Amino acid sequence: MTPARIIVIALALGLALNSLFVVSEGERAVVTRFSKLIEKDGEARVFAPGLHFKVPAIDTVRHLDARIQTLDGQPDRFVTSEKKDLLVDSFVKWRIADFRKFFLATNGGNKQNAEALLQSKINNGLRSEFGSRTIKDIVSGSRDELQQEALSSASESAEDLGIQVVDVRVKQINLPREVSNSIFQRMRAERQAVAKEHRSKGREKAEVIRAEIDAQITVMIADAQRSALTTRGQGDAESAAIYAGAYKKDEEFFSFLRSIDAYQEAFNSKNDVMLVSPDGDFFRFMKDSRGDKPAAQ
Repeated sequence: MTPARIIVIALALGLALNSLFVVSEGERAVVTRFSKLIEKDGEARVFAPGLHFKVPAIDTVRHLDARIQTLDGQPDRFVTSEKKDLLVDSFVKWRIADFRKFFLATNGGNKQNAEALLQSKINNGLRSEFGSRTIKDIVSGSRDELQQEALSSASESAEDLGIQVVDVRVKQINLPREVSNSIFQRMRAERQAVAKEHRSKGREKAEVIRAEIDAQITVMIADAQRSALTTRGQGDAESAAIYAGAYKKDEEFFSFLRSIDAYQEAFNSKNDVMLVSPDGDFFRFMKDSRGDKPAAQ
């Protein structure tokens, strides 16, 4: 085989291989010829997964992802109807619905351009929905309604891009840091005021309970003292009755006992000095154990 023939065969083989292209599963492809999209019956010719042919060196193949994709951008700031700022973190599920529109609107099917344009449209829809609601409406349960209306608005606006918006979800809603700090300070002040009121009421109730207990204790002590005085009085009365009975039975013996007690009390201290007549009644039991009084002279 001559070298010329080998070169011709190699060129033919390269040309044949260059005329083939493969579209993977989950992708679609469009072909441009001289930078113009190949169309069929006014619609862009979209190549399904498989092996396809193109004109070598003239046609350019552009592969596009046909699967559902997720756009999860950075949180953005929105203003409510109360002129309050909110930081909203959301994500979007989307896919290509019209490959011709998508290719033309995104500078040749550039995904970054597509997501930037789609994010702008989604934010405009969310900005409109948040701007018509208060913070209370957003937080207290109308988030599903807000997401549905945002999805409807985004679907309409994304048609120009050839994109179908499958879902719009709000992941998180936060207040800006400076607003959060002021709200937390106000909440803290309110809680401190409530706690102060509770403590004041507690102290007031404690004083009432303490006063009631003190009154009960005073009454109980008074009752106990009264009972003690009554019992002591009854005991003294019984003691006096016993002494009187004993005195009546043996007056001399009773006088003797009383004198002994008197002697014990009188001579208990050695420092005491008594000026008493020896002939007095006080010493009669010391002179005579029977206590007989001396006869008159």
